[in-house]
Amino acid sequence: MDSIVGVLCTDSQGLNLGCRGTLSDEHDGVISVLAQQAAKLTSDPTDIPVVCLESDNENIMIQKHDGITVTVHKMAS
Repeated sequence: MDSIVGVLCTDSQGLNLGCRGTLSDEHDGVISVLAQQAAKLTSDPTDIPVVCLESDNENIMIQKHDGITVTVHKMAS
C-alpha cells in the first residue's frame, strides 16, 4: 500500500493555498505550469488530465479542477 507523504494545493495563479509534508511553496510554480500545459492537450473542457510523475519508489500526481491544482506525493511501500 502506498503512503501519502506530501500534498500541495495552488490557485489558478500558481499561488500556494496550502501544503504539507514533502511538498512546499517552492514547488507551486512548476506544478501549476505542468497542470496548465496538460490541460492544453485536450480540446474537451470536461476532460481533466492528471499528470503522473513516476519512479520506482514514488509517484507525484497533479490535477487541476475548477481553478485549483492539487498535487499528491506518494511513496511506494
